[in-house]
Amino acid sequence: MNLHPFLVAIEVGGTLAFAMSGLIEATRKRMDIVGVFSVAFVSAFGGGTLRDILLDRRPLFWIENQEYLWLVLAMVATTPLWLQTLRHKVGGRLMELADALGLGLFAISGATLADAAGMPVLVSMMMGAITAVFGGVSRDVLCNEVPKVYSDHRPYAMCALFGCGVFLALDAIGLPLPIATLAGIAAATGSRLLALVFDVRLPAWPAHRD
Repeated sequence: MNLHPFLVAIEVGGTLAFAMSGLIEATRKRMDIVGVFSVAFVSAFGGGTLRDILLDRRPLFWIENQEYLWLVLAMVATTPLWLQTLRHKVGGRLMELADALGLGLFAISGATLADAAGMPVLVSMMMGAITAVFGGVSRDVLCNEVPKVYSDHRPYAMCALFGCGVFLALDAIGLPLPIATLAGIAAATGSRLLALVFDVRLPAWPAHRD
């Protein structure tokens, strides 16, 4: 499947955003260069790889576009040059920002490809959420953390589903692809950032009883 150039840009952006989140988390864990690359690689490519497997897309997106591998390698190689400066300026918020951006970008990428493959709306939304969430889950597992999507009670997968719903609704009524895509990304990433800023939390399920 030949992707629209706009969607290629979205996929590249999501890859870089999740790679950055993996880099930051791996360096916080004081891993060596192999560990840092491994976490960055899995963070960047895990969600898209699972998406391609479920949609039976071959070759996998990062094999078809080997430039993505070189981009991640370049990020790892230049980490000492830029990471210290960025972390000094924005602290721990940098990973949350990169993660939220990757969430929105990969959610819409997954929903777009599922919709183009003729999947029903609910399946397309789920495919977008899976694409957005799996890289971060894999990153946290490799860093010996309980995945944040399951443990901190702040909306994450729900933000991805919301963004996918916005995108699919706008696409269904005939808005141009770039507009529908940007709106979906803004909805997913924006809702995640708002949840972090205002500390919105989902209740435990089932509710705890004293």
